[in-house]
Order: sequence, then C-alpha cells, then structure tokens
Amino acid sequence: MIYRKFKDIEISALGFGAMRLPVIGGNDSDVDQKAVNRMVKTAIESGINYFDTAWGYHSGNSETAIAEALRPYRRESYFLADKFPGYDLVNFGKAEEIFNKQLEKCSTPYFDFYLFHNVSELNIEKYLDDAKWGTYSCLIKQRNEGKIKHLGFSCHGDLGVMELFLEAYGKDMEFCQIQLNWIDYHFQQADRKIELLRKWNIPVWVMEPLRGGKLASLKAGDEDKLKALRPDESVPGWAFRFLQTIPDVTVILSGMSNEEQLEDNIKTFSEEKPLNAAEMETILSIGDTMVKSIALPCTSCRYCTSHCPKKLDIPRLLSFYNEHVFTGGGFIAPMALASFSADKLPSACIGCGSCRRVCPQGIDIPAAMKDFAEKLGMNK
Repeated sequence: MIYRKFKDIEISALGFGAMRLPVIGGNDSDVDQKAVNRMVKTAIESGINYFDTAWGYHSGNSETAIAEALRPYRRESYFLADKFPGYDLVNFGKAEEIFNKQLEKCSTPYFDFYLFHNVSELNIEKYLDDAKWGTYSCLIKQRNEGKIKHLGFSCHGDLGVMELFLEAYGKDMEFCQIQLNWIDYHFQQADRKIELLRKWNIPVWVMEPLRGGKLASLKAGDEDKLKALRPDESVPGWAFRFLQTIPDVTVILSGMSNEEQLEDNIKTFSEEKPLNAAEMETILSIGDTMVKSIALPCTSCRYCTSHCPKKLDIPRLLSFYNEHVFTGGGFIAPMALASFSADKLPSACIGCGSCRRVCPQGIDIPAAMKDFAEKLGMNK
C-alpha cells in the first residue's frame, strides 16, 4: 500500500469511501453489514487506514455500518472521517447536536478528520454567517476539545465559492476534498482549485476519482489509445495513476461496492506508477474531447450578458447546463441553482435571441435555457 505523509502521520493513499457500500436488494438504505465487515477486514489487512463516512450516506446508515465493521480494531489503528451535513440547509443551527449524534453513531470519542461538507453555492452564505448559525464556532470548539483531530472542508462549488470560504476560514483548514479526475481537471476547473489550495498550503483529498463509475470504461477508440501506452493498465487504473501524478494529492477516496472493486484498487495502490508527460497529455486530451462532444463551447466572453434583457448570468448557467448534460443528471447543477432567485434561473429566459445574435461561438442560448429548464422540471 502506498502511504502519504500528512503532518506527523502516515495515511494510506487509497481511502475507503462509505458512500457506495454493498446493499441488499438494491435498497440504498439497507446496507449489507456482513459484506461491509468482510470488505473492511480486507481493507485493513491490505494496509488501508483511512475510512470516510457521512451523515447522509445510505440514508443515515453508513456511519453505523462503518462503526460496526471497525469495531474489532483498535481505535488508534485507523483514521475515521465524518462531515457536517451542510448539503441540507435545515441542518444549519444544529451543528453540535449533529456532531454529538455522529460520535454516538460511530461509537467513537473523536474523529481523526472532520469536514465542513459540500461547500457550494447552495450553502456558502450560511457557512459564512457564523454569528447566526455557529457552524464554524462549533467545529473549532470540537477541535479545541480534541474531538476533532484535523479540520477541513469538501467543496462542490465553483472556484469563486472556494475563494470565499478560504478567505473566511482558510487559516483553520488543514485539508480540502474536491471532485478531481481526468475529466474534471479542466471541466470543473479542478486544476485551478488545486492552484488556489496550493497558495493556502492545503493538501488535496480526492472524491469521485472515477466520476461515479463514468471513467471505469471508455469507448473502444479511446481505450485503444491508452492500451498503446500501457498495455497492462486497466481503464480505472489510469484514473488512479493520473491522481498519483499530482503531488498535491494526499488521499484518494474510492466508494467501493464489492470485494472485486476493493481488490482491484488495492492492487493498483500496491505501487506508484505516475504518468509521464506524454501519457498525461493523452489522457487529458481524451477527457477534453469527451466533454466537447457533449458540452456547449461557451468561453465566458460575456457578450451575451450585456444584451440579455433579463440580466441572466448566461455563462454561469451554461456551465451548470454543461455539467448536467455531461453527467446525465446528478445533484451539482440543481444544488447550485437552488441559491438563485426565480428571476435568474434558466426558466426566466424569454427566448428573445439577443444573446444568440452576439455569441461568437454561435451557441443557441435560448434553446439551451429552454432545454435546461425542462431537464430540471422548472415551470415558467
């Protein structure tokens, strides 16, 4: 197992993510405890020492499932991570209550790592309003009392959201978890987020290394390009080798649903095989081409915004549209747009075409706004 140095401890580069645990009968809330126990045993015996859970995973049952699987092992022999569930606004104002319940559910007196979860457009104002909601003060208190060993945050928001959070709390953040893979390196500006975190001397934790399984297989032509460079490397292996190439990355979390996935990942992380320059260029080129084949080519020139009678932030809306279309749905775009007022949503577009006439890329923006609104089930 590959290990990374973090402060004065050694963490396995492969972290055990508990968001996609094995379940019974396809019911996400019915975790297969026996299967989880076997997987955790295999993980620990193979050198994995980082386990990541959260309040909302598996309808609230991930924390208890991981706690049960880890029960046979000395508490000092592994690192446990949990998160404040900021993805649901109803949880703000309840940080201490939730934290204490998490300690109870996880059968632990402390968390090695704890995160402000899912910092995004949806919740950034509430996270920053500590006087009203007290989330920051509560978590700092828990750290001061030793119930949190290391405090960090995860971010699904755009670069601007991350900048706001860091300006407020960056001095107290010890690590940051971002969605990072060879698609999102450019598509979701993960490269720029890494640069920003580097300025703050904050190491990177990785979520969605396979983008929910989307990067576990490729069309034949793209796979052939990779096979020509590394005949024995699997397609998922390429995703992990890509991340091994980025020096800022400390922990790579993988949500593994069965023993086979776990064993494949353990094999990949038995040795480091970072990509060389040519391999990196090839994988990023494949990723950019995949995105361009689906996404609209907006360059954020903002000619459109100056001609929009509704004053919509069209480039930003198109970036969310591209994410939503490329992913085939998902939560990122709806979550971000939940922070928009009704008159700034894609459904507010009146279809006048003023934006389309000045777009250098020739994008049919009104059609995209209409399609976006329909995909999100918005009614005008």
